Amino acid sequence: MGTWTSRGLRGSLLEELINMTNEKYQLSNLALIQKIPTPITPVRFDSKNKRITDAYFDTQSTVDYIGLVQGIPVCFDAKECSKDTFSLANIHDHQMAFMEKFEKQQGIAFFLVCYIHMDRYFYIPYRHMKKFYDRCKEGGRKSFRFEEVDQVYEVFNTKGYPVHYLEALSRDLLARDQQENKGKND
Repeated sequence: MGTWTSRGLRGSLLEELINMTNEKYQLSNLALIQKIPTPITPVRFDSKNKRITDAYFDTQSTVDYIGLVQGIPVCFDAKECSKDTFSLANIHDHQMAFMEKFEKQQGIAFFLVCYIHMDRYFYIPYRHMKKFYDRCKEGGRKSFRFEEVDQVYEVFNTKGYPVHYLEALSRDLLARDQQENKGKND
């Protein structure tokens, strides 16, 4: 079990933008998405400032967010990247296993990745991340390059939504339907 340090705050700006987006989605009756808190056990508490100063994670978290979009179950994780390569060390076996099971139950799993240095956001479907992840597990690259990310899934700040990922989700659903129909016609 890891100790909770400032490293645990990585991604907090991205998560704040996603939280604002999710609030707007809920107010617009587009989606109901909740942030899943990571359970911690405090070790030290600063009683003067009423803050936890040291803690450890109780269990491994699965994903950052889970909920429904117009009746479709979704789960996703938010990740930040400070260069053109995304290290797959940021993705954990238990997260991939959860997302795989989630998709087998007819849910949609994905990652929202922010390339901080470019201020660009991408929706990465679970099936795309799985290709990168499997390549790594089979001895290949331990990261993926920005150029490998499907640009059709770029996420923008539009219509008052800071990270409007529902547009990318719609494109993903369309791609899934096309793939399913292609499989039926073969």
